[in-house]
Amino acid sequence: MTPTLILRNCTLDNGSCDIAIEDATIVAIAPHLDLTAPNEIDAEGKLISPPFVESHIHLDSALTAGQPRHNQSGTLFEGIEIWRDRKRTLTPDDIKHRAIEALKLMASQGTLFVRTHADVSETSLTALEGLLEVRDIVKDWCTVQIVAFPQDGIYGSPQNNELIEESIILGADAVGGIPHYELTREDGVRSVHRIFELAEKYNRLIDIHCDEIDDDQSRFLEIVSACALRTGLKEKVTASHTTAFGSYNDAYAFKLMGFLKQSEINFIANPLINITLQGRADTYPKRRGLTRVKELWQAGLNVSLGNDCIQDPWYGLGTGNMLDVVSMAVHVCQMTGLDEIDACYDMATAGGARTLNIQDTYGIEVGKPANLIVLDCPSKYEAVRRRPTVSYVISRGQLLVETAAPKAKWQREVN
Repeated sequence: MTPTLILRNCTLDNGSCDIAIEDATIVAIAPHLDLTAPNEIDAEGKLISPPFVESHIHLDSALTAGQPRHNQSGTLFEGIEIWRDRKRTLTPDDIKHRAIEALKLMASQGTLFVRTHADVSETSLTALEGLLEVRDIVKDWCTVQIVAFPQDGIYGSPQNNELIEESIILGADAVGGIPHYELTREDGVRSVHRIFELAEKYNRLIDIHCDEIDDDQSRFLEIVSACALRTGLKEKVTASHTTAFGSYNDAYAFKLMGFLKQSEINFIANPLINITLQGRADTYPKRRGLTRVKELWQAGLNVSLGNDCIQDPWYGLGTGNMLDVVSMAVHVCQMTGLDEIDACYDMATAGGARTLNIQDTYGIEVGKPANLIVLDCPSKYEAVRRRPTVSYVISRGQLLVETAAPKAKWQREVN
């Protein structure tokens, strides 16, 4: 064994350890390693974690807030209208520049695995073309999955059904959809069946924007669950948002939960965006606009988290920091017990890896790829409470980013 990098005095869930890396692989983990390497990092007791996984982002629209105008109502539907105007001026270079800038921002904060949606409702497929290039450009330091996402619905216009299949042929990793935004409920149901048909035909994952609305009668999740169960695709299927689930009556939700457990599908919540976009038509009391994260977790279903937006027509704020997302989940989902806080952190790491279907190569274990981060804190609890600096980002066994934690300097003595 000839390590190329050793991290010493690390804190993992099970205590203090050293971690040895040879080239791009973790080769040893022990309380103390009697080894040397040309490069060594003293973690000083800080928390070592697998990288964050951004399981739901729209890189094609990232960093476009205010172009051509700001979303004044704060609603999902005004955002869609603004994006419809903005995407007419898209170019591959525009997409690449903004997407790479956003990925670098996220990587500096510990995110090395990203699932992005590409709007494939335009005949030029510019968003997809740009993101396919980005996926290749960053592959040495960041893993990007692309979902072919028909923002205007598979049956929203005559060409969209053909465009989504063309997108898969061109290289999209997953098939997406937006059944609650189709022209009719029947079109929505038909779109879900079409998504599964394409996923089976081309051996792709599925990630559907599902019931992202306050309407308690929007019930496409049951269709997704049934299709996942009948096709056997199960854990290869993801339902994103499902915010209407938070508005279902409890009798229906209880029945649905039983079917969801059988289907074993993944869920993605986007707390920053869901709490912002949903409930806009409510007076008081206002709904939280989030799916039943705690109940899904308690039922043993996989839940992961996403930023969804970074400074775009739907959300003019955001820095891409997954700890902001985790913190919002803890508060909005009322998951403030110690095990619940840890669970929310895990939704941004291991839960995201399960959603992306990369769990076999993800995590801090001997034999797995050396992707990990060092946070300036001693525990997951402190990571969520303080949202500390990510001091080191190790990607493919090499130091990618080093960031010094800020320090306050008092200018006078105080009692």
